[in-house]
Amino acid sequence: MKFSFNHITLVPGGRYILQLSTIAMIWVVVSCGNETTPQNITFAEHIAPIIYKNCTSCHREGEAGPFSLLSFEDVSSRSKLIKFVTETRFMPPWPADPAYTHFIDEKVLTEQEIALIGKWVDEGCNAGDMSKMPSVPSFPAGSQLGKPDLIIKFRDVFKIPGDGKDRFMLMRIPYELESDKYIKTIEVVPDNRKLLHHVNAQLLSYDPDKRKDVIKGEVAVDVKDFPTTLEAYKALDLPNDDGTFPMMTQSVTNYLPGVTPPIYPNGIGGFKMAKKGAIFLKDIHYGPSRIDTSDQTSFNVFFADGAPKRPTMEFQMGTYGVSPVVPPLVIPPDTIMKFTSDYKVPFDISILTVNPHMHLLGKTFLAYATTIQGDTIPLIRINKWDFRWQYFYTYKKMLKIPAGSIIHVEAVFDNTRKNPNNPFSPPKLVEEREGSMRTSDEMLQFIITYLPYKTGDENISLETKK
Repeated sequence: MKFSFNHITLVPGGRYILQLSTIAMIWVVVSCGNETTPQNITFAEHIAPIIYKNCTSCHREGEAGPFSLLSFEDVSSRSKLIKFVTETRFMPPWPADPAYTHFIDEKVLTEQEIALIGKWVDEGCNAGDMSKMPSVPSFPAGSQLGKPDLIIKFRDVFKIPGDGKDRFMLMRIPYELESDKYIKTIEVVPDNRKLLHHVNAQLLSYDPDKRKDVIKGEVAVDVKDFPTTLEAYKALDLPNDDGTFPMMTQSVTNYLPGVTPPIYPNGIGGFKMAKKGAIFLKDIHYGPSRIDTSDQTSFNVFFADGAPKRPTMEFQMGTYGVSPVVPPLVIPPDTIMKFTSDYKVPFDISILTVNPHMHLLGKTFLAYATTIQGDTIPLIRINKWDFRWQYFYTYKKMLKIPAGSIIHVEAVFDNTRKNPNNPFSPPKLVEEREGSMRTSDEMLQFIITYLPYKTGDENISLETKK
């Protein structure tokens, strides 16, 4: 089993196959001024800081990178590969165009940094004076955010048969705490990163008087096995003992490849986590596998100091959203088509985070707002869509969108043989099928996390220590 990354194929085990003849990319180059390349480039002084800042968070044991980049030996042994993927800007993965908008935690190499890596490799990977090495970054095991206050894990290993079928499950992960807690965020940590495509999670809060035992009962059901969603919920033991349903907090965490949930400054965002409850995966999707395998995903919980002063809100445009896709999302074979979606903002809002979403036929994505006065507010532009990296992009400061503004989304889909990610060969008609989340169908969504605007929001930094 292998995964094609356009011109690079990643084979399980950490080996890359480079297909140089298929490179056909246009990249935005970020200038770094008039810096000059040092004559004697060493790992200790020049290369390690670049690697540690941009690569090591993923390239370490237990994370998405197929090999570690922690030591001189790690990096020098992969030096030619690192030179290639940085010069082509295949790595580090950051789909958003930094010439259009900026976000926190951007991983975009400058021309100077790329030149340093290239020259270092060409000159034989000089280690240099290792006493001048920066400290190797310290990361908590199993997290991109920091040491969690609580880890909640699947109670049982979920077995995935090797029958080549997609699986869309409902799951309930129960928990019990000593007392109610307030939460900053919940981070999804996939166990089977190859097959887990997405997770949409809610939080169930049980009244101890209405549900004596939250642990008992089924933990996973396939929604297609039940005539109605309500029947599936009952089969999953979601109701209270008297048959009523507990309070549900929507969208407490989500996962897509590449996603790290944002943590906002104190007082912004977060929610209450009841003493007795469950993380309810209203939708968890596993891609098809040809071998029998399994998953036991976990959830890192980060506590807050108190109740949020300004709880965040969310809406999504396009598929399942507040605005339609125009024309309807139907892509005939051997075509490249553009689709749009427009939404009029009813009141002043402050945008914190945005998340574009498409599937394998996605080619480009653009979103901006136009005010009543005709001013344009850039939101995000992705010149080369990559299904494997779908971030939640958080702005460095809140972005005010005045009432009456139109948020415009424009996306291009490529259903031709030239699209290496096309799930069908030869191409077939692909469409949105009642919100189907199968990767071989399509979606067009733009998810926006926001607050009702308050004076001065645009001056509030969203960068915070995690």
